[in-house]
Amino acid sequence: MSSSDRRSLLIALAALPLAACGFTPAYGPGGPAAGIRGHIRPDTPPDRDAFSLVDELEARLGRPQDARFTLGYTIRTRETAVAITPLNITTRYDVAGAVHFTLRDAASGHTLSQGEVHSFTSYGATGSTVATLAARADAHQRLMVILADEIVTRLIATSAQWNK
Repeated sequence: MSSSDRRSLLIALAALPLAACGFTPAYGPGGPAAGIRGHIRPDTPPDRDAFSLVDELEARLGRPQDARFTLGYTIRTRETAVAITPLNITTRYDVAGAVHFTLRDAASGHTLSQGEVHSFTSYGATGSTVATLAARADAHQRLMVILADEIVTRLIATSAQWNK
């Protein structure tokens, strides 16, 4: 049996329990997240981090056309020096971030889902000032990508409760 045939067999065997339990894809027909794409409007971003977060959310959830839901969020970030030379020069920073989010029904304003996601990333500060500023901006952008992924995962996981 070739390696490709074994992989196909193992994949089929792994999928068998999912088919037996009534598993349906989240975005599939009749799935809990079907129809949410393009229907969630994030709040207007007030700063660069929020703009990056909203951009990533819209990339995953679609640009809102007919918003049935609104998504409020509060972003907190904190930078910590993690690598300091004997001469007291910081060469690396961690950027920790958290987003508290609240999904509301656009018509009634009732809260449908809420939660908080956390993650971190880091950047080096060993180059020029311009290179350090670019690395810092990139670290914040990467952090917003991670946090947006976590928010979307939570929304999809809870969509059976609020997407009716």
